[in-house]
Amino acid sequence: MLGVDALAELAAMGQPPCLSLYQPTHRRHPENQQDPIRFANLVEELRASLSQNYPADKIASFLEPFEALGRDHAFWNHALDGLAAFGGPTSFRVFRLQRPVPELVVVADTFHTKPLRRLLQSTDRYQILGLSLAKIRLFEGNRDTLDEIDLAPGVPRTITEALGDELTEPHLSGASYGGARAGVVSYHGHGGRKDEAKIDAERFFRAVDRAVLEHHSRPSGLPLMVAALSENHHLFLQISHNPFVMADGPLINPDAIPIEELREAAWAVVEPQYQARLAARAEEFTLAQSRGLGSSDLQEVAEAAAAGRVATVLLESGRQIPGHIDGSTGRIEAADLNHPEVDDLLDDLAELVEKMGGEVLVVPPERMPGETGLAATYRY
Repeated sequence: MLGVDALAELAAMGQPPCLSLYQPTHRRHPENQQDPIRFANLVEELRASLSQNYPADKIASFLEPFEALGRDHAFWNHALDGLAAFGGPTSFRVFRLQRPVPELVVVADTFHTKPLRRLLQSTDRYQILGLSLAKIRLFEGNRDTLDEIDLAPGVPRTITEALGDELTEPHLSGASYGGARAGVVSYHGHGGRKDEAKIDAERFFRAVDRAVLEHHSRPSGLPLMVAALSENHHLFLQISHNPFVMADGPLINPDAIPIEELREAAWAVVEPQYQARLAARAEEFTLAQSRGLGSSDLQEVAEAAAAGRVATVLLESGRQIPGHIDGSTGRIEAADLNHPEVDDLLDDLAELVEKMGGEVLVVPPERMPGETGLAATYRY
């Protein structure tokens, strides 16, 4: 899955020519049968663009990993909703995406990453920890889709795996039963045995909390909802030291409902925060602009970004403006986007703002506070 380090990873790979390819894909047969064919057509568009500046043997070398991916039947049979593939003289990286992306190929001196930013910096992404004493599961999603993801090797799946020989026997009756209350913290008996069972539950949740923070929350940077019955939810929030954990979450047994119902329950928690954040950023820009601390003019914002003055920039998703920004001065050079080594000005701007410590948010067109494709708020 896409993590917060993806853009830094691509920046480190960026030896020209940088080949970027985006494509919508399909999860199921028969729709996914056309995906490799569409991919092959996009690879040919890369070839046509490269042919303007490079000889045939170089082009064949640049495209070889793309063509190998096109022949990888296992990849296409396990696709999600989109893909992003990046290649260069010595590197190649592919991301499966949980959202469709428009078909796009760009050959430039840096990778075209704005569609990835649209996914990474969208405020509707989240993870869900499905928690019970029977087992744990992890999901990642957005307003439209939710997928179960593989737990890292260092994350315990069950209380037995976490505690091993230190597990009290017998401990919790709930872990042995299926149904709506499977794996709830439910104690039988009195005195020491009951106390030991509660201690086991706390120790298990602490082990899960530490491992999920290290292997999933920090790498993804995503908010983490806990989906659990109320007793487990309350206990986990009490012991958790994961700063990504949200206070609210679906109070349900995640193993007892279909994944689409889990997505609906999660989105009911996330949506108000998503809408509020977009509205707040638009209001911040409008106020800053009225005080001379904001602009939607591309040249002005580019110069401010080069000087390190941009605190936040909102970029319109799907908008492209061909050209290049001089990172030292902010000067704009217009150009033809189809020519090799020419990128999107808004993509260049995003890279420059992030390099200078600013924040970039890619926003749906209907939520942009203007018509130019960008809106920047200045530090000073």
